[in-house]
Amino acid sequence: MRKSRFTEARIIGMIKEQEAGMPTAEVCRRHGLSPATFYKLKAKYGGMKVSEAARLKVLEDENTKLKRLLADTMLDNVVLKDLLGKS
Repeated sequence: MRKSRFTEARIIGMIKEQEAGMPTAEVCRRHGLSPATFYKLKAKYGGMKVSEAARLKVLEDENTKLKRLLADTMLDNVVLKDLLGKS
């Protein structure tokens, strides 16, 4: 997955600018992103504080690692069942 060029703090700052009354088009122009990207980020980070966004990133990383471990374990389980079944 491609890494975002914006930090969580910067994303939350952009959302706060828009919520303070600045037009969405102006916020997007100032920060160099499309309105579609802005609304996607707003859906994900809207209403969060910087510390909450950092915690979300940590949890997403941990979840990815756990999913990978589960997939590896399930694959090992299938291989062992195939070996025992063919004997």
